[in-house]
Amino acid sequence: MCLLAFFVFFVSICVFAGIMLHDSRTLRSGASFLFMMMCLAVFLFFTLSEYAEWLAVHDLVIGILVIMLIMTVGCIIAFPAVLILVFFVEGIRVIRHEGIKPANLLSMLFSILLCTYLAVWPVIGNLGKNRLGTALYKMISFSAVYILSLLAMYSLSAVLNLFHLKKKRNVDYIVVLGAGIIGEKVTPLLAARIEKGIELLRYNPNAVLIMSGGQGPGEDIPESQAMAAYAASQGVDTEKIIMEQKSVSTQENLCFTRELMNKRKPQIIIVTTAYHVFRALILAKQQGIRCVGFGAKTKLYFTLNAFIREFVGYLKLTWKKHAFAIGIVAVIIIKCNL
Repeated sequence: MCLLAFFVFFVSICVFAGIMLHDSRTLRSGASFLFMMMCLAVFLFFTLSEYAEWLAVHDLVIGILVIMLIMTVGCIIAFPAVLILVFFVEGIRVIRHEGIKPANLLSMLFSILLCTYLAVWPVIGNLGKNRLGTALYKMISFSAVYILSLLAMYSLSAVLNLFHLKKKRNVDYIVVLGAGIIGEKVTPLLAARIEKGIELLRYNPNAVLIMSGGQGPGEDIPESQAMAAYAASQGVDTEKIIMEQKSVSTQENLCFTRELMNKRKPQIIIVTTAYHVFRALILAKQQGIRCVGFGAKTKLYFTLNAFIREFVGYLKLTWKKHAFAIGIVAVIIIKCNL
């Protein structure tokens, strides 16, 4: 059994590696990682069970295996609890720093709703006696578990797409996505994106830096113009900078920027804030743009709140297929209970 568990674990590693190498811009990257961790937990369990006698006289080895098993299982089981705690604590921090606004309450509301579902909803479900109530309970429960599973896959996939073994990639273009500016000045969030782009330009000196962003409400000039001026003030040669000045959304950033590239199959890096990278990569994939994403850092309390908005944005992009999946299960539940 241990040999079989190892074989399944080895296959899971190959699947995960294949997805990451081929195209990691999908929820399959997070799902395959989670599956790999589950296979590792099973393999460690059977190893400890079948070789207990040999391991009994090798304290160091058994200690390492037990720690690995605890960490692996802990990461899987403790995920909901850690998620609730982190989002609740950071929700309080964002309110303290940014004030009480609807957009700033997302982290705290998410943690409260998740806690309510895990602690209160099962009790409510036990009160349902009629078939209609039972069916409704099962449908809502499945929908909640489905959305939470999507969030877990989205979170893991987003994190995995932020890890890169090297910054020198011989790319042709480094695209920095715009954000709001104040008058003619870049915000700290946008400045972090530009500085990340400049850092990557140093590793890829043959690349061209594309500043992407049009002019929005309350902005005196296009975002790309302010971004280019900021990059020039940091010592970047203006001949290495191209400005894309028409876009007003991430989707348009990518579309209009691609039109400025004169190579048929360019090597591209997209730079944006860390929490925004994965959704930007999904949008790029939908447009047939092959690229990798690098994230600029921002404050954690702000990142988590914004990450919830990014996940909601992802659901808006893909709601049809998820609604279809939930609808199919709902029909099955209704037929089984009525």
